[in-house]
This record gives sequence, C-alpha cells and structure tokens, in this order.
Amino acid sequence: MQLVFEQIRSGGDRNFGYLLGDRDARQAVLVDPSYSPDQFVDRARDQGLTVTHIVNTHSHPDHVNGNERAAELTRAPLAAHPSLRPDVPLADGAELRAGAIRLQVLHVPGHCADHIVLFEPTWRLLITGDLLFVGKVGGTRSDEDARTEWNSLQKVLAAVPDEATVWPGHDYGARPSSTIGLERQTNPFLRCRTVEEFLALKRDWADYKKSMGLR
Repeated sequence: MQLVFEQIRSGGDRNFGYLLGDRDARQAVLVDPSYSPDQFVDRARDQGLTVTHIVNTHSHPDHVNGNERAAELTRAPLAAHPSLRPDVPLADGAELRAGAIRLQVLHVPGHCADHIVLFEPTWRLLITGDLLFVGKVGGTRSDEDARTEWNSLQKVLAAVPDEATVWPGHDYGARPSSTIGLERQTNPFLRCRTVEEFLALKRDWADYKKSMGLR
C-alpha cells in the first residue's frame, strides 16, 4: 500500500484537517475539512483518490462547518460518534477502512462529549482533534469535564505506542505535530502524576504559560 497523508491548514482558529488514503486502492477519507472543504477535495482529486468518508473528530462548529459542502462535492457519507446520528456511527472500538487504511476509533470525551480520536496502527498515525495538542490539551468547561478529559488522555496513552505521531486539530504548539513519547516527556498536562495535579494545572494555566514564556 502507498500511503497518502496530508495535514491541511483549513483556516479558522489555526485549524488542521487531514487527508488520509491508500493510493493503490485509490480511496481516502477527509478528517475535519471544516473551513475549506474544496481544498481538501481538490487535494484528493489531484491524486486520483475517491473520498469514501467525511470524518469528524467532534461536533464543535469549527470542525463540522465544512461537512455539507464536502458531502456535496464527494457524495461521501459522514462518519462520527453515534450520538451525532451520522451516516456511519463510530463507537468506541470501531474501525473505519479506506483501502488498506485502518482507522481505529477511541471515544475520548472531556473537551466534547462526542469526541473521538483515530489511530492508524500500521503507520502509527494518531489524529487527536482537540483532545491533545502539541504541548497542551483541549479546553474544558468544568472540573467534571476536566476529570473526564484526564481519563480519556490516560486511555489514549495506554492504547497508543510512544512512537505514534500526534496530529492535532489546531496549530497551537511549537510544532504542527509531535509523538506520544515526546508529549509524555514535555507536555505539562501529560507530566501530571494525578488527576488533582491535572486539575490544578488547568486552573493555573494562564499563569503557568506566562511563567514559561509560552503562547
């Protein structure tokens, strides 16, 4: 299989989306095409790929606002968490295929109740949406949501190897991508030893960023 993988800047608040495909099978999926669905579809067509699914990591408007246009251009079904009633429901443990590409689904609520991440085990690609960024994690509205997010992060860390590359939903970090191993070592939220430390860092994040010279 010849892998096609592109990280695409879609606009909005430094949003990232993804084109992931199998060149031999001539099939691909679009992940969170949001603000510029035409650009995503053009990239697939330029490489002779048929889009089999439009996938959303979660339902926040800045990740789903390109769905209608992407579907109009490709006639591909929408795949997302079952609570969104998509054409193709992606529950925890589900697998979505495009040619030889295998996207394993983990349900990871916290930032958003319907949030999923996608892991391609052959190439060890982890598309994290707004759960995990380079150097930080997704925002939460309450301590309860933050505890849920902590559990989701631990779930991902237990399931995905350190060498897996991390591909987030926004360009919020020092680099556009990372690895799980590097994030374990350098992401202050993943260095927290307990959920209480995690909650405290969430509360003090503005001051922490200032003290460390972070954006």
